[in-house]
Amino acid sequence: MTNKLSSAGKHVVVVGAGYAGLRAALQLDPQVRVTLIDPADHFTERVRLHETAAGRPDVTHPLRTLLQSTNVTHLRARVTLIDTGSARVHTEVGHTLDYHRLVYALGSRTAGLDVTGTSPERAYTAESAAELYKRLLDGSGALTVVGGGLTGIELATELAESHPGWKVHLATGGEIAPSVSAKGRSHIRSVLIDRGVRIEEGRHVGNPDDVDTDVVVWSASMVPNTELAVAAGLSTDNRHQIRVDSALRSLSHPEVYVAGDAAAVETPSSGPIRMACATALPLGAHAANSLVRDLRGQEPKPFRFSYQGQCMSLGRHDGLIQLVGKDDSPRDRIVTGKPAALIKEQVVRGTVRTIRMDARHPRASRLIPGAN
Repeated sequence: MTNKLSSAGKHVVVVGAGYAGLRAALQLDPQVRVTLIDPADHFTERVRLHETAAGRPDVTHPLRTLLQSTNVTHLRARVTLIDTGSARVHTEVGHTLDYHRLVYALGSRTAGLDVTGTSPERAYTAESAAELYKRLLDGSGALTVVGGGLTGIELATELAESHPGWKVHLATGGEIAPSVSAKGRSHIRSVLIDRGVRIEEGRHVGNPDDVDTDVVVWSASMVPNTELAVAAGLSTDNRHQIRVDSALRSLSHPEVYVAGDAAAVETPSSGPIRMACATALPLGAHAANSLVRDLRGQEPKPFRFSYQGQCMSLGRHDGLIQLVGKDDSPRDRIVTGKPAALIKEQVVRGTVRTIRMDARHPRASRLIPGAN
């Protein structure tokens, strides 16, 4: 009984209300006092931002609704300083919060281009999908997606399908979809060509001004949002992710747990964990479980994870499900067409179902496949 009660009354601050942060806060809620800090009043389904660019319905969910059956306090503010020496968090509007433990879950952003953009009428990223949609309604012309990873491909196919007046071009430094099999890549190419997308592989683009086009959609690799962590003295690796142990504790500051894209995580079966919604959810849950065991004087368990597949939408009526090994290496088996589109939709819906289940029944949500 002592172990069960030793975490009661402890205050945990969770910074960031994305997939990992929101999940961590909801898993912590029954056992500690939780303050979730994020400047937005809503949770955004980031994996649907390409749909937002196509003009489809809102992909956000009010945090007030998601948290209404919990004791989690949402502080709508931006954190400006994490003072690890005094265990305090400061916000831009003057809040100062003491914490017993902190969960750093600020996620990632598109690399290589400021989201605000130096040319707001010309250069966009997935994060500015709503503004991109408004721009595309202004007329027609040439649009170039820079980046041939899964996000860039989803954007290119979605935009070509939903905005037929625009000529869509996909430029990438290597080959498209390097993480999938040759069979999967062949299907992607055929879908892009059917949508009228011009593919240019082996084209290195340094910045939007290097492309002769009306609109640039920048979809380069992702970079973690760890500037606050670095300023706080947390140790990071050469990819700028925070170094953590197997329980997701910062190696330099073990009172700080890290979840989602900001964490440099590696497991024996998966190898290095890639930045993705599919990894953020289980990382958020494990950070919460480790933190509670820590506060109870128990040794946290190591994070375990194995990949099962990669899924992507190719417009509203096609997709690709790429089966992978435990280490994310592609297998020959794929699912394409409408079945793949339906599976992808269910996977995406499953992320929100997991979060809603976390709010109502945190223990039961751990039974959802892929959520832990």
